[in-house]
Amino acid sequence: MKTSTDPEETRAVRARLADELEAAGELTDPAWRTAVEKVPREAFVPGFYRSAGFVDGATRWEPVTAASDPAAWLDAVYSDTTLITQLDGKATDWADPKPRVGGHFTSSSTLPSLVVRMWEDADIHDGHSLLEVGTGTGYSTALACERLGSDLVTSVDVDGSVLDRAVDALNRLGYMPWVATADGLQGYWPGAPYDRIVAACSVRCIPDTWLRQTTPGGRILTTLGGWGDGYARVLLTVDGDRAHGHLLPGTVSFMPARRDATPAPGNPYHWAMTAKEDEDTTTRDTILSPVFYREATVSAFHARFVAQLAAPTAQMVDPAGYPEGSVFLVDTASGSSAAIGPDGDGWTVTQSGPDRLWDRIEDAVMKWRAAGSFAMTEFEMTVHADEQLIRHAATGLRFVLPHL
Repeated sequence: MKTSTDPEETRAVRARLADELEAAGELTDPAWRTAVEKVPREAFVPGFYRSAGFVDGATRWEPVTAASDPAAWLDAVYSDTTLITQLDGKATDWADPKPRVGGHFTSSSTLPSLVVRMWEDADIHDGHSLLEVGTGTGYSTALACERLGSDLVTSVDVDGSVLDRAVDALNRLGYMPWVATADGLQGYWPGAPYDRIVAACSVRCIPDTWLRQTTPGGRILTTLGGWGDGYARVLLTVDGDRAHGHLLPGTVSFMPARRDATPAPGNPYHWAMTAKEDEDTTTRDTILSPVFYREATVSAFHARFVAQLAAPTAQMVDPAGYPEGSVFLVDTASGSSAAIGPDGDGWTVTQSGPDRLWDRIEDAVMKWRAAGSFAMTEFEMTVHADEQLIRHAATGLRFVLPHL
């Protein structure tokens, strides 16, 4: 494989990527295929971090650039892979990057199949005005500019250093979208209204500003996420201050909007001790096994989303001393907790605080499974001024999202 960053010299590689995406069923619109063939992804990824083992239990992140390992760099750029480009919100000097130990992802170049799936799912057509929430590296922005023309594309990112790097790459390729450092959860009023709003981050609920900045009949595409590690995408059609739609298929997760990130829970030991000292603490056998919190299966992925709908402010922590396989949930909003651990051939749950977290989760997940573990696409979502609902008519499952 060539290692040049000259777009002309990677034309064949881009065509091959388009072929792979089309064969996988991710790329069906000829206009988006043309965009993939024209936009050089390497221009937006001067480097990325790859996992290189562990140091004292923390991941060691090794930078990969065209200079350090040109073949591995370009091979990764044109693979259908998400590339981590920032850790802990700190900009990297890709001319002289250093290895990192530990840290969490705060920016990435999303895998191309998901980028094109998002654009296709948003039902974008010629003449549509677009707000992209989360510019990231700028690759997806460039695809949108190639498809619609730069004048119809507005892209915002909360991180100015990330945006500056993306704008530099976009401008060098001749793309001139409207860009701004802004909190995308507030939309971007100077360019409103938009025919489409597409978010490359997850949100706990749909911001009111997005509704107000979308044209009547326009659409919003985003990922719903939360503190319970549950995710599902949704496509909504907007009608004034209301919106309605269904969840979309797939097992897609996105980094949360920074406002919606899971809060630090504190010391897990303190939570465990508080539960033991609470006189209202109860213990019972469980009907539901908690293993879906740790399994990497499609069913477990969807079960975590249903559990999150039932207990939206619960998160999992790992206090020392609990048996292997245990799941410990804490709720920083209410002060409640639930510890689910093995007991012979079954499981028991110990719950404390004002909310019985596992009761809620068990009820919802068991109803979903009793109904055949139906696809997330059977859930419909309604957004209006007073509340945001996700419901399933056949089973009566009904959840209210946090309205922030």
